Amino acid sequence: MVMQKQVVKHPYITTKAEISKGSPIIAGTRVRVLDIIIEYEYLGYSPDEIISAHPHLILPQIHDALSFYYEHREELDQEIRSRKETIAKLRKKFTS
Repeated sequence: MVMQKQVVKHPYITTKAEISKGSPIIAGTRVRVLDIIIEYEYLGYSPDEIISAHPHLILPQIHDALSFYYEHREELDQEIRSRKETIAKLRKKFTS
């Protein structure tokens, strides 16, 4: 039996070229999935703590962002690495 990858729909996630250069966002907001992931994975915030930091969001949106991330982890991790490299270059260029 061959296992097929299940495609999950993400009702709270969208992309718009004019918002965050097309990075996935929570629909109806400008909050990037990356912002949620950084808070969850790198800062260790719980979903409830993320809601406290973004009171205009609801818990299902946070969980959908996390689910979207785990489904697209490789490409989003690459975007995080790329942004870190850009920040490092800018810091090096503009430090006195």
